[in-house]
Amino acid sequence: MDYMHGNSPKTLRQDLLKQRKEFATKQNYAQTKDRLLAGLNHFLAKDGNALGVIALYWPIQDELDLRTALTTWANQSPERRLALPYARPDKCLDFYEWQDGDLLIPSKHGIPEPSPSNPQRPAIYPDCILIPCVGWSSSVENGKSYYWRLGYGGGYFDRTLAKLRKEHPKLICIGIGFDWQKLNDSQWVAQTHDEPLDMLLTESALLS
Repeated sequence: MDYMHGNSPKTLRQDLLKQRKEFATKQNYAQTKDRLLAGLNHFLAKDGNALGVIALYWPIQDELDLRTALTTWANQSPERRLALPYARPDKCLDFYEWQDGDLLIPSKHGIPEPSPSNPQRPAIYPDCILIPCVGWSSSVENGKSYYWRLGYGGGYFDRTLAKLRKEHPKLICIGIGFDWQKLNDSQWVAQTHDEPLDMLLTESALLS
């Protein structure tokens, strides 16, 4: 897929979102989506027993919908729980327990969120956070691979991950993206405030 954009991350982001919308209408989209979901199910089967709480996202703007796979995982054990993010006014995220069918409220960005005042759905710390990517890149430093997420530009996840990783060092953050969304250094380079992903899942592989 060709990238036609200016030099700014904003323009790049807009172009990637447009391409993702077009990609979702293509004939091979269903097959590509199924391959990525199969990779997620493989991860859950292999490592899911070590996780108690997985935070997912409510899909918007043609993001891949992971809810069915994760609800199936959660229903396999009473010890397993799911969480959704709630955007605070200070542009950090809190996570609240979520079950299929819960009433959600739209954020100022129009994203369905859990209500922080629901006593039946407490705030919880996730063991694993699944984060959708608008674009992504990789880098190698001292022989170690790092994966980076280009998001929507609000910085919510970067602020949240910086805080959560201090309190919960075993936290696993997995970016969700497609192979074609990979960016090279001439298109985008992660900044010092960007938090790396622990893994990146595409239709081809789970990169770590």
